Amino acid sequence: MPLIKIHGMIDPHTHLRDLDWTHKATFASETKAAIAGGYWAVFDMPNTAPSTVDEALLLDKAQRINRSAHCDWGLYFGASQADNTAEYEAIARRVCGLKIYNNSTTGDLLIDSSAMRERHYRAWTPSKLIAVHAEEETVSNILELVRKYRQPTHFLHISSEYEIKLLTRAKADGLPVTVGVCPHHLFLCEDDLPALGAYGLMKPELKRKSDQRALWRAIRLGVVDIIESDHAPHTIAEKESDTPPYGVPGLETTLPLMLQAAQEGRLPLQRACDMLSLNVQRIWRITPLPKTYTLVDTDASYLIERENLVSKCGWSPFEGKRVKGKVREVWIRGHKVYDGETVLCPPGFGRDLFGLVA
Repeated sequence: MPLIKIHGMIDPHTHLRDLDWTHKATFASETKAAIAGGYWAVFDMPNTAPSTVDEALLLDKAQRINRSAHCDWGLYFGASQADNTAEYEAIARRVCGLKIYNNSTTGDLLIDSSAMRERHYRAWTPSKLIAVHAEEETVSNILELVRKYRQPTHFLHISSEYEIKLLTRAKADGLPVTVGVCPHHLFLCEDDLPALGAYGLMKPELKRKSDQRALWRAIRLGVVDIIESDHAPHTIAEKESDTPPYGVPGLETTLPLMLQAAQEGRLPLQRACDMLSLNVQRIWRITPLPKTYTLVDTDASYLIERENLVSKCGWSPFEGKRVKGKVREVWIRGHKVYDGETVLCPPGFGRDLFGLVA
């Protein structure tokens, strides 16, 4: 059984739900799913209900996840339309970063005013990165702010050839930017929508085959730094309703999909592993404690099936896809937390990685 060891997998782009959305998922259910997917830690986005846009809401959320999390965790603070920059000094050192939503998505955090975007860029500390939802021409607008303020900025879920061209040029110019891409944009495209229906709806939307090819080319050239899931569960009933929400789960399918891609020769195996672990650690300046790793059997082949998923939503846009690469064990801080079948650690085992909880 050819086992490989991946040290400290992190997904820096998850929507764990909970709070007013416990019917979709909970901190407990989704951190269990993270461990089953091979992850040591996950970072949760602020467009929850309620949104994480002031210190009181942030601390309440931190206390809740601290009681429930099976894996280690961090939280983003959300930039607000109402201008919450006065909060930044108190909370910046205790979160994994600031999230700015510059294009339409789930929640009420959209900031489409150039002046307000600049206000947030000017106020945020350069010691922590800004993570941005920016699509198409908005990427160019955000790059102007990066050029002006030299603020480290991570571009989340990049999905088009045009965006890749802009970011390739920005990196060549030495701007402090990093790039994340999601498996659903790498393995699915708009041609899959007739079969997927609402299960293929997410933000940014699935793109053309040419965009997909551009993403893979950018991975090979090193323009893309990390693979992030953008794990965003919704219930089956919601997805099959007349007004289905945007978002798909991904914590349990990201690693096997990337290992399958390595098996097919789309990228080197070590590069696939680094994009899920070392590169994320480097960008967020965080190092796993000793004996924090995932053991994966690269020869194990299986179908992605909903009955085997841990996430509370109980479905995947990749159902029926055969992958090669199965998580056999996960260890966190010297504790075996997954045996290939069952999550072994209790709720509350997960630690806050950035100091929100005393």
